[in-house]
Amino acid sequence: MKQSQLFMPTLREIPADAEVKSHQLLLKAGYIRPVTAGMFAYLPLAKRVLNKIEAIVREEMDSIDANEMLVPEVLPAELWQRSGRYETYGQDLYKFKNRQDRDFILGPTHEETFTELFANDIKSYKKLPLLVYQIQAKFRDEGRPRFGLLRTREFIMKDAYSFSANQEGLDAAFTKMEAAYVKIFDRIGIDYRVIVGDAGAMGGSDSKEFSAPAAAGEDTIVYSDKSEYAANLEMAKDFYVRQDNPQAGIDLADLQKIDTPHAKTIDELANLLDEKPENLVKTIMVVTPENELVAVVTTGDFEVNLVKVQNFLGYSDVELADEAQVKATVGASFGSLGPVGLPENVQLLVDERAADLVNFAAGANEDGKHYLNVNWNRDVDLTEEQIADFRTAHEGDLAVDGKGQLQFTKGIEIGHIFKLGTKYSKALGAQVLDENGRATDMIMGSYGIGISRLLAAIAEQKSDDKGLVWPANVAPFDVHLVPVNVKDDDQVRVTAELEESLTSQGLEVLVDDRKERAGVKFADADLIGLPIRITVGKKAGEEIVEVSVRADGSNFEMRLSEVNESIAVLLNGQTDEE
Repeated sequence: MKQSQLFMPTLREIPADAEVKSHQLLLKAGYIRPVTAGMFAYLPLAKRVLNKIEAIVREEMDSIDANEMLVPEVLPAELWQRSGRYETYGQDLYKFKNRQDRDFILGPTHEETFTELFANDIKSYKKLPLLVYQIQAKFRDEGRPRFGLLRTREFIMKDAYSFSANQEGLDAAFTKMEAAYVKIFDRIGIDYRVIVGDAGAMGGSDSKEFSAPAAAGEDTIVYSDKSEYAANLEMAKDFYVRQDNPQAGIDLADLQKIDTPHAKTIDELANLLDEKPENLVKTIMVVTPENELVAVVTTGDFEVNLVKVQNFLGYSDVELADEAQVKATVGASFGSLGPVGLPENVQLLVDERAADLVNFAAGANEDGKHYLNVNWNRDVDLTEEQIADFRTAHEGDLAVDGKGQLQFTKGIEIGHIFKLGTKYSKALGAQVLDENGRATDMIMGSYGIGISRLLAAIAEQKSDDKGLVWPANVAPFDVHLVPVNVKDDDQVRVTAELEESLTSQGLEVLVDDRKERAGVKFADADLIGLPIRITVGKKAGEEIVEVSVRADGSNFEMRLSEVNESIAVLLNGQTDEE
């Protein structure tokens, strides 16, 4: 393709609102343009990258016998009302009415849609298992779209769904999809980690995230420096072994209430009592979707992990409670809360580390006062059913598998796979007759890849101070042909010969036929980041050109007769490395 005919509006200055590297480079190199907040146009270069990502996805989906489909982006609200997500998704849903005053939404994901389709057309276990997928625009009304393609209101996604008659079928589909995702991201050439993820609003029993380490990532990846353990911070676990009987052999001191008017934080209380935070407890109040208060107790050196709390309680979301509600119910403000004497309508959960403390200090549920020498099952009833890991892991702690220390890095979620179970099939009546003729709910999985987000994730990882550096398998073109002087007959001839020979062997070639200075051409070539640049310059008459590899910056002269074979080797080498 001739560059003079390519719509590639590069910028010399980076827009002020472009905060992260990928946003800056994709704008500057002419890949994307904003249409409105959180919604972008994908210009020709970006569309070519998207096409290649989608082609890889389709090939790997085909390899596991997944059926490609396409369902409407506009969905009847009634479907989501039946599943319960119409309310729980809240303001993130685009909601509207048609001329008949019927409620609709723009689909942010399609579990309900596919479940309804299968409920109507699949009636026997003999038709299962099945894998289906689509590649389509999705819509979420983000309150604060930012970071270019990393957090948008409209995005392109590959969403897939598995339907099985039993748990074994779901497990097999989950395993197949995980393996396919590994192949997809390996072929794309992005660095990633497979981590334990949170199912969140999707529901279900198990999930794994595929996260690309990058400074612009909004997620924190927690991993062991000595093993394969990795998890999202919301799900990460440190190593801890419960004590069999922590009170054994210890005198339980008398409960004592003291005045602590200036100790409203753990640090202030620790200083006052000359005690380490890990030997104190903090009590955090959260509120469930049913507006019920839950008191969560951890040791003073850890923070309460809300995701672990909501998963333990079986809710899609819990929030920190409002202080006024807590004061009205418990009788004390934040900073003086504790597990002793909680009202019966306040549920108590205790982190396993806190459950092993003896003679510890805690808020007295009275402003400006704390208890000393609190002990479980003397001062507070506590059962094993109330104890679990409710804390946020610390960097440097021993990993849950006992191998290595936990390390933190930022990451971009590029894929997520879920074992949904019967959450949607039960709500929407998707049943089949099993081998005994009994009606049973279909067991589902859900599997997503952020197609458009991958553009940004790749750009975050594969770039330098000159511009983008696309992996060979997804680059918009394979080779950038740059004649230095388009008025030179030898350069024009050699460029045309190279374009024809490279194209004939299946390579995609971009020819910079513009009447621009060499410096401008080279700067633009580095900016848009194609894998190979062939410069046709002063030695064209001698049948010699210069070949540059964008990934490592290497340059070398090459005779025209060697180019075809050498370029194929160079491209294959980049693909193999990725």
